[in-house]
Amino acid sequence: MGCNIAIDGPAGAGKSTIAKRVAKELSFIYVDTGAMYRAVALYLLKKGIDGNDSRAIADNCQMAEVSIRYENGEQIVILNGENVNPYLRTEEVGNMASKSSANPAVRAHLLNLQRELAARNDVVMDGRDIGTTVLPDAQVKIYLTASVEARAKRRYDEYLAKGEKADLEEIKKDIEIRDHQDMTREISPLRQADDAVLVDSSLMNIDEVVAAILAIYKEKVK
Repeated sequence: MGCNIAIDGPAGAGKSTIAKRVAKELSFIYVDTGAMYRAVALYLLKKGIDGNDSRAIADNCQMAEVSIRYENGEQIVILNGENVNPYLRTEEVGNMASKSSANPAVRAHLLNLQRELAARNDVVMDGRDIGTTVLPDAQVKIYLTASVEARAKRRYDEYLAKGEKADLEEIKKDIEIRDHQDMTREISPLRQADDAVLVDSSLMNIDEVVAAILAIYKEKVK
């Protein structure tokens, strides 16, 4: 069985960035479950499915074939044979993923793949319910969070860096809505696992967060 590191936390906490760095430092495989759910969400959007129509989501998600492969050390998410990495981080896809990921049919569609990857390999996996549901026996569990203000500012800066217009208050409101959706959904709501270590990155840079998680890993595994 592989060694598993589970990183959970709210939207905009930097889970993907941190998980990738930690995986690289340890030579583990990085599994971005959020990207897998976003791929299903992208498929549903392309099909014109309403995010509030649970029956339509359940009926159509099975046709979204999602897989992961690595090219030059980068995780590539494949949706029905197409590399969809460039389309997964839009707000529209994120909002659909927040709704569709709560659907039992979507979760069942992806859960087995995630567990099989973790059983065969040393992995770092991030998402909303990795330590609580997907990998409850993970050797290391992290709950990575940051204040709403810090998360909104980071996303705002990302948009500006890309030359895109952004409204800081609108981003903040969107994050608050996403938090509420994720924490109150009926299936596997976002919460800190009882045995997870809390890491608040509000006042930390990426290197500091990575160092903190590596220290936790060494303490628990070595």
